[in-house]
Amino acid sequence: MQYDAKTPAEYMEMLEDDWRKEKLEKLRQLIKNSGPNLEEGINYKMLSYGDENGILFHLNAQKKYVSLYIGDAKKVDPDGRLLEGIDAGKGCLRFKKSLAISDTQIEKFIVRTVEMWERGEDVAC
Repeated sequence: MQYDAKTPAEYMEMLEDDWRKEKLEKLRQLIKNSGPNLEEGINYKMLSYGDENGILFHLNAQKKYVSLYIGDAKKVDPDGRLLEGIDAGKGCLRFKKSLAISDTQIEKFIVRTVEMWERGEDVAC
């Protein structure tokens, strides 16, 4: 889904008050805690997190899941252990209603991604 928001606050206001908003907010907080130097903004009609070097993450509420976009997840988690239980494509991690974020290792994945980014390592597609 696309939200025609100009700011992160507007984006959050546009979301329906349901499970997607709750999951998105949890992921948003994990990103903010793991990457305090990342600036939150709007890019491609989604929440975005990056710095002067570009965008590291995009976060969006879809109809049936919340998506966290990262360039290439395998560069961050080559053996897939941190993403176990998460519906993952090359660069899209999908969090469906039935998946409890607390039952995943997404926080470790986000921390590792931010650390790699800060060291200048390539996490892009």
